[in-house]
Amino acid sequence: MDYEKYIGVVEDFPKKGISFKDVSPLLANGEAMHRAVDEMAEIAKEWKPDLIIGPEARGFVFGVPVAYKLSVGFAMARKKGKLPGEVVAKTYTLEYNQATIELKKGIVKEGTRVVLIDDLLATGGTLQAVKELVEENGGKVVGALTFIELDALRKSRELTGIPFKAILSL
Repeated sequence: MDYEKYIGVVEDFPKKGISFKDVSPLLANGEAMHRAVDEMAEIAKEWKPDLIIGPEARGFVFGVPVAYKLSVGFAMARKKGKLPGEVVAKTYTLEYNQATIELKKGIVKEGTRVVLIDDLLATGGTLQAVKELVEENGGKVVGALTFIELDALRKSRELTGIPFKAILSL
């Protein structure tokens, strides 16, 4: 499937100089979304995960249906202050600001095999922060998967030490 025709581009969003890749048109097309989720599930299955973790918010959109297809659990990695109860947190740098990501304490158990799923990989800062949280809590990240990979930022990637795949490179 030619997924590129389902990706919108919004220049200077969320700030000047950023070329935002919008997956909304893909998600609005039932056939395209179904095919994308199926492809992502086939890739994730190779890593034999126990748990899928997706960062807020578009990681939820792709991560939940993949977890469902694989009959594994899903955990949300959320922005600071969005999860109730005890959390574990990591602060990291994005391509245009700084952020803190949190996981529910105890959601990752010793030896849990985790696949990270998001809509897009730019610098990898968010997925790297989630990877570190998983490892600090006894889990093992066995793969990372995004729908889009930004080729232009490949040299500045922070995501290290885990297999990575993307459905579409732009």
